[in-house]
Amino acid sequence: MRSFIIFAAAVMAASPAAARLSPAEQAMVRTVDAERDRTVSMLAKWVGQNSGSLNAPGVTSVGQMVRSELEPLGFAVEWIDMKAAHRAGHLVARHKGNGRGKRLLLIGHLDTVFEPDSPFQRWERKGDWGHGPGAADDKGGVAVIVAAIRAMQRAGTLKNADITIFLTGDEEDSGNPIELARRDLIAAGKAADVALDFEGLVRDGGQDMGSTARRSSGSWTVEVTATSAHSSGIFTQSSGYGAIYELARILDGFRRELREDKLTYNVGLIGGGTSAALDAGRIRLEATGKTNIIPPTAVARGDLRAIDPSQIERTQQKMRTIVAQSLPGTKATISFDNDGYPPMPPTAGNRAVLEELNRVNRDAGFQVMPELDPVKRGAGDISFVAADVDGLAGLGPASDGDHTPAERVDIPSISLQAKRAAILMSRLSAQPR
Repeated sequence: MRSFIIFAAAVMAASPAAARLSPAEQAMVRTVDAERDRTVSMLAKWVGQNSGSLNAPGVTSVGQMVRSELEPLGFAVEWIDMKAAHRAGHLVARHKGNGRGKRLLLIGHLDTVFEPDSPFQRWERKGDWGHGPGAADDKGGVAVIVAAIRAMQRAGTLKNADITIFLTGDEEDSGNPIELARRDLIAAGKAADVALDFEGLVRDGGQDMGSTARRSSGSWTVEVTATSAHSSGIFTQSSGYGAIYELARILDGFRRELREDKLTYNVGLIGGGTSAALDAGRIRLEATGKTNIIPPTAVARGDLRAIDPSQIERTQQKMRTIVAQSLPGTKATISFDNDGYPPMPPTAGNRAVLEELNRVNRDAGFQVMPELDPVKRGAGDISFVAADVDGLAGLGPASDGDHTPAERVDIPSISLQAKRAAILMSRLSAQPR
């Protein structure tokens, strides 16, 4: 297999498409290939250190490992402590160039969804796949960043590049308040000309896709109170309909009346009865009740994902209207959490960055990347800077099983994405601001 990969790389280097690459760009391709084993070993080491979002020492440790990769390449590395937001912190690495080219912001994250009590803790390679917690999401993405930067340094294109790398330590479970947890990332976005997000590459039917947009991610809670009485009086004027029927009416109203393109709204937790109490984290619910008692309380929680702020506002207003149409003997309220992720709409500027990437693809003989439907990927940190800077998501490696013990990264895609990123960043850095 290895000899075939080397042969294929040699054929690509000699192809007419690859000939459209500059000598420096061809050197970057060679460097990424030559350092493939080094990159995989580096990733395996990171995966071996647990960095669940709530494991502050683990997240900090992975940050130190990444620091040791970036400082020798000329980056000034800073750790932003986030104890006040109940998280470890963020790693920020800055490289000063000649001050003339576009300022790039590279975004990824150090944490994973797998906390120390998860049984999924180690790296294992099986052929072209690397299994492990965060192997793709997003330690694989950080590996792409390092591999690309190393290729730029060897080819001489890093010297003049103004690059900020911002790796959050709480992407999978953001700190609170969110305004504090994302304060510094937002500031970095305001200072950049292009933002590149290194979460996973999405493949649709075997086709590499370009992500110009990501939807928002927010939560809502519906709480219902009602008259409690003997069940024999249900639906009467004196006893009313009870909290559970009212909650069922509301949720079915959402299902029937909210539908829009690019909008989704899930119900993830529901309960009702004589009592229905959420825990402090609002991810567990304990309910009690009897079949012969009209239930006085019910609660449901869910999420809302939209493509732009106007869709969020419009949908929330529709939800409030549905909730307000209470059945007799009931009263319902809806609240929206303010700690979610904003949307990254598919703007003309974002599409221009994708076209720059596709010029790289055409020149290098790589697969051209159509625009991905944002419904096919989740929310991400790049959305916090989307209002201030053009950007592109999905520059990390391909994978499957993310957020499960089956998570695995497509190892060849790490090199492919590193080549794309190195050439793209070199070209953008050479363009005037």
